[in-house]
Amino acid sequence: MQRRYLITLFGSAAVAWALAAYAQPATKMPRIAFLSPGRSELPDPIFNMLNALLQRLHDLGYTEGQNLAIERYYADGRSDRLSGLAADLVRRKPDLIVAFSTTAALPAKHTTGTIPIVVVGMADPVADGLIASLARPGGNVTGTTFLGPEVSAKRLQLLREVVPGLSRVAVLWHPNAYSERTMAGLLHEMEGAARTLGLQLQLVPAFGPEDVVGAFAAMAREHAGALIVMPSPMLFGEYNRIVRLAANGRLPAMGAAREFVNLGGLMSYGVNQVDLARQTAAYVDKILKGANPAELPVEQPIKFELVINLKTARELRGTISGEFESLLVADDVIE
Repeated sequence: MQRRYLITLFGSAAVAWALAAYAQPATKMPRIAFLSPGRSELPDPIFNMLNALLQRLHDLGYTEGQNLAIERYYADGRSDRLSGLAADLVRRKPDLIVAFSTTAALPAKHTTGTIPIVVVGMADPVADGLIASLARPGGNVTGTTFLGPEVSAKRLQLLREVVPGLSRVAVLWHPNAYSERTMAGLLHEMEGAARTLGLQLQLVPAFGPEDVVGAFAAMAREHAGALIVMPSPMLFGEYNRIVRLAANGRLPAMGAAREFVNLGGLMSYGVNQVDLARQTAAYVDKILKGANPAELPVEQPIKFELVINLKTARELRGTISGEFESLLVADDVIE
């Protein structure tokens, strides 16, 4: 009799435990949405940044499909699609949005003031109206910025050092890349540096990918001696084509990131975008663990790198200085 009672007792307890466990709600898997102005495949440089951020999240303990759900939205190089994509993803109510660049961050912020937004590589987030201040963003946006002081002056100086007798530099720029205030500031810095260095600038706009070929035709008509490609997510995504066109015109070209050199451009000077993406992953981790984006300071770059492509330099012999390799102390050299 006692044995039967014990079996009944433990059997009832097991059923009760199982029912209690079943009744407990399953742990909700956080959902994040990626919003990119670029394409969903290589050689798009922003795709590399997205993968770097994913890898760093994995290092921090997140595995897609196990403890993190991810939705991806790509504009395929058309910034005019970003507002519609932002509206679509906000309707799905993710826990957090990761926006790649200011270009993607602005439509995301205009669409939601409550869902946290982490931005990889903002231009001037205060001037662009994304945050109140770097130290205390004050809203639902935080992340990293890629701009630093006197970057334009350094790029022009490097070009002048390697192109003998350089007097005219073409500047390929995307007028709508960032806010009017930010673009005016970038151009003002570039023009001031040109005056100091005694160089003339030819500002060549490209409003979309379809304008890039015509921009190079304009450079040829004005006999530009070198090219600087200004920061822009759209131009960033067009690096592959820009590099080919510069090579066809034997035009020494400077990009804003090492991806330009990886694809065959002569030089780049700027922030390592892949490192910046990895750095930004920490914001995703903190917010998913309960941090308030309004109180997470935006991080500015502390290091800029010079990367050169020796193969391209050799192909440009006669156009650039024969002492190219000894003139520059690069952080990285691509053969």
